[in-house]
Amino acid sequence: MILTLTLNPSLDRTIEIAELARGAVIRAAAARLDPGGKGVNVSRALLANDVASRAVVPFGGDEGRQLVRLLAGEGLDMVTVPVSGTTRSNVTLAEPDGTITKINEPGTALSAGELDTIAEAVLAAAHEADWVVASGSLPPEVPADVYARLCRRFAGAGIHVAVDTSGPALVAALSARPALVKPNADELAAATGMPIRTVGDAVAAALRLREAGARTVLASLGADGAVLVEDGGIRYGEASVAERRSSVGAGDAMLAGFLAGGASGETALVEALAWGAAAVGLPGSRMPGPADIRRDGVRTGPPDPSRLLTSVPSAHRSAPGAPAGVDGRAVSSAEPVHPSTAPSGTTPLPEPPTPEPAHP
Repeated sequence: MILTLTLNPSLDRTIEIAELARGAVIRAAAARLDPGGKGVNVSRALLANDVASRAVVPFGGDEGRQLVRLLAGEGLDMVTVPVSGTTRSNVTLAEPDGTITKINEPGTALSAGELDTIAEAVLAAAHEADWVVASGSLPPEVPADVYARLCRRFAGAGIHVAVDTSGPALVAALSARPALVKPNADELAAATGMPIRTVGDAVAAALRLREAGARTVLASLGADGAVLVEDGGIRYGEASVAERRSSVGAGDAMLAGFLAGGASGETALVEALAWGAAAVGLPGSRMPGPADIRRDGVRTGPPDPSRLLTSVPSAHRSAPGAPAGVDGRAVSSAEPVHPSTAPSGTTPLPEPPTPEPAHP
C-alpha cells in the first residue's frame, strides 16, 4: 500500500480558454473542478489503476469540506484531519496550444499542534504502507525540514519515503536520505544552482542530489521526457502525446506510475512516462485510468547529454525557477537555493561528479 501526505491540498479549477489576453473579458470554452494537491493526485492516479493507496488530507473551511466530498465521491481511501484555516483554491487557465497559466494560493498556516496531529495520523497509517509519498509545497509557517523529519521517522520502520517538493523543503529532505525524490527541471536548477539546458545538465544535477542523500532521482523534464538516476545506472525516456490538454497533475501521475511499476529500473520508468503522458492528454487534473495509458508510445534508452531541453522555458535554462518557499513566497530566480543558504541541518550539495556511463 502507498500512503500519501499532502500538507497543502487544494480545490483546482481548470478553465479552458481560446487565448489569454491581459485585461480582457475572456469566455471559457470549458471548466472543471477537481480535488488537488500533489499527494492527493498521486493517490487519485493509483486509485484509478486499482493500486492500493491511502491519502492523509488536512482540510479546513467550506473549501476543505468540498475537497473531502469530491475525494469521497471518487472513492478515495483517506484519513482526514480538520484544521482551523481554510483549504486553498487554485486556478489554471489552459490554452489550446498547451500553454498553462496557474494561479496558486499560498494555503493556510498550520500550527505546531496541527502539524503534530497530522504527523501522528501519518504514522498511525504508515504501518500498513510500503511507501510514504510526502509531496507538495509547504503551507505558511511550516518548517522547511518537516519532510526530512518524517523521512527519519519512517526509515526506522523500514518504510520507503518518496519526496516531491521544491525549494528549501527539497534541499532539507536530502539530508534524511529519502528513497526517492522527483524534481522537475526548475526544481533541479533551484536545488543545485545549476542551469538545466540539456539532458546532460539534468543528469549532472540529479547526480548532485544523489551525492547529497537521495537514493533515487526521477527528474521529469516536461515534453522532453524524464531522467532516472539510481543504483542500477542512468536511464532516459520520453513519451508521445497525441493532444496536450493540461499538464496539471502530470508529474503526480508520473510519480504514481513509477511507484506502481516497482519504483526501480526500466519497467518503472516506462510506467512513469506512460502515466504522465496520459495525464497531459486529459482535461484539468483528471488522473488517467487503464484505458488512457499507452505504453507503446514510450521510448527509453541511454541519455544523449547534448540534447537541448526544448520544453523548458528559455528564462529557466540559465537560472532556477520560482518554486514556493516555506513561508508561501516564491524563491526568486535571482536567489537560488545554494548550499550556503540551505536551511539548518541540511547536507551541502557537493560539486557534481563526472556522469557515469549511461545504462540502457
